[in-house]
Amino acid sequence: MSTGELDNSDVGLLVSMLRFATLINRPMREGVAAPGGITPNELKIVIALGGEGERAGHELADIFGIQPMNVSRALATLSERGWVEQVTDASNRRRKPHRLTEKGWEGYRALGPQIEAVAHFLFSTLAPNERAGMSTVLDKLYHQILEWDAEGTR
Repeated sequence: MSTGELDNSDVGLLVSMLRFATLINRPMREGVAAPGGITPNELKIVIALGGEGERAGHELADIFGIQPMNVSRALATLSERGWVEQVTDASNRRRKPHRLTEKGWEGYRALGPQIEAVAHFLFSTLAPNERAGMSTVLDKLYHQILEWDAEGTR
């Protein structure tokens, strides 16, 4: 390792994934969020609430690695816009989940064509079998990362 580079194929793969994860924000920002009149953080929240249902602010911060203050700001803006509302969690009164309103669902659906355009652009370079394999790999990695704890073990 005299060149200062990490000499490990797993580390190289991780660095490639991190680079990609950073770059994917650009087409989502420029191709979806900006034309939709929302910020990238607001977009992430709308996608999460539209795809996964009710979520509390701290859960959204964990899912996306966004600072809690930025999630609070995005939720406040989306609430002012009429896209999200806070609901009551009957099983945990301290938890403050949010959900999309009818106007939020309309906004979510309106973003669909732009999201599809980004997806088509991105995945058009992959053959069908590569897409299927990538989906399998990403699902496995998603479930693996959920097992992460502070010590990096299960």
